[in-house]
Amino acid sequence: MAHQFSLAHLSVLTTSPVEMVEIAAKTGYDFVSFRLTAVTSTEHVFALQNDRAMMNEVKARLAGTGVKVLDIELCRMPAEIEPESYVSVLQAAAELGARHILAQLPDPDRARATDRFGRLCDLAAPYNLTVDLEYPSWTETPNLAAAATVVRAVNRPNAGILVDTLHFDRARDTVEELRNLPPEWFHFAQVCDAPAEIPTTVDGLIHTARSERNFLGEGGIDVRSILDALPEMPYSLEIPNDTLALTVSAEERARRSIRAAEAYLNGLHGEYLHRSAA
Repeated sequence: MAHQFSLAHLSVLTTSPVEMVEIAAKTGYDFVSFRLTAVTSTEHVFALQNDRAMMNEVKARLAGTGVKVLDIELCRMPAEIEPESYVSVLQAAAELGARHILAQLPDPDRARATDRFGRLCDLAAPYNLTVDLEYPSWTETPNLAAAATVVRAVNRPNAGILVDTLHFDRARDTVEELRNLPPEWFHFAQVCDAPAEIPTTVDGLIHTARSERNFLGEGGIDVRSILDALPEMPYSLEIPNDTLALTVSAEERARRSIRAAEAYLNGLHGEYLHRSAA
């Protein structure tokens, strides 16, 4: 089966969107997934919504390579941030031809968080964007059930849930829960493997998520079962690994990521490992 893959920005976070498009084209990805807002205070962000020259260059590279933009991250709404502050991000996503916006709700006030998610969906609708709720296990929306409660409550046609195989595993979600939700809620997935042992601290959970993910088949997550419970969709390969980044280029990491994913999903992982070791 031929799968569609996107190169997620977190996999190559210091790489510019222009370079990402070139890497994606060279290594066989169908899409790229750009991060236009910072998640931490120390990371560099390529804010295309504020950089007209870079935006034009990215659009030219997309047109020249045929690579498309799958999703844009991140509309993160803690207590102090309203959804209207992300209008420029939505506009940039539409200009790039993106399909989806990634959102998070790290807000302990559930009513406020739900209201804001609904408002973000309304703001995104004129741009033909879905808004897909991601639920890192250390946030106030910590699992699939919590995300489903929000999406069910807002009842917007463009509202969805983003399943990240790492967060799914760390939240101890079940495939049965996933199969019982409406398939139309799911538009794409973020996919990686990771060490089987689930960290017991927030710092440990965050470290794995941002710095220690594995290629498919090289960790302890049953990725195949998770993906089998989802409808057919593109897979954004989000596989940051700080140790590997010390010695392997962004292009080579992207190449290894997609080759491992293809081999794993097509049942050829053992053969892939043998070729990689040769």
